[in-house]
Amino acid sequence: MKNLLYIYIVLNCLISFAQVKEKDSLPDNIDEYVFVKPGDSLTVEFKGFELLPKPKFKSRNDIRYYLWFRRKVFKAYPYAQLASTRLDSLNARLKRIESKRRRKKYTRQIQKYIEGEFTDQIKKMTKTEGRILIKLIHRQTGKTAFNNIRELRSGWKAFWYNTTANVFKLSLKSEYHPETENEDFLIEDVLQRAFQDDKLKRQPSKLQFDFSKIIIERKAEVDVDVYKKMFAKIRKKKKNKKRKSN
Repeated sequence: MKNLLYIYIVLNCLISFAQVKEKDSLPDNIDEYVFVKPGDSLTVEFKGFELLPKPKFKSRNDIRYYLWFRRKVFKAYPYAQLASTRLDSLNARLKRIESKRRRKKYTRQIQKYIEGEFTDQIKKMTKTEGRILIKLIHRQTGKTAFNNIRELRSGWKAFWYNTTANVFKLSLKSEYHPETENEDFLIEDVLQRAFQDDKLKRQPSKLQFDFSKIIIERKAEVDVDVYKKMFAKIRKKKKNKKRKSN
């Protein structure tokens, strides 16, 4: 029962994605952001400190795409963070409830609460935000959505849920690997810099990785080419649609 939260989050995302279009814009003013200024960023930890090198962009225009992506992470992260917190609380509470009937009653109450807390906001998410959310759920809970559905329902149910996700170019099997995946590296870079600036509340990942080593190996290079191509396609579709209407 503890994994019901995953189903409510992911499936509501999938249902809403069928009707949501990617309507995004890139920020115009990029001079005010501290990470484009000379010097290193300093993250202060309770047990020490960690230096994050200044991100390296291929061009000034790439900063706009990074800021666009950062906005997506900022929107998705609180839901993944809250999912982890709710699951931990639910698990702790269920361990103290001996009665099977009371456990079911409490679980139903949590289900209703989750629906009201997540559904309306998640329906407003874009596909990019949904993909980031699925990855962040893995980061914050240590399990993919697919594996949790499989444990709760069955492998057959998980297969069909993932098939539905694939229609919207999403995968419930998505894992979080900032050490190897460029998008995951960007997500973690955004998170770590947001933690240091107190723009997001730090919550430890349940996955094992050392971002301080990863960012050094990557030389803090920011690769946003995939998003540049995505926006190029969007602009092309808009032009073609405008031509047809004229």
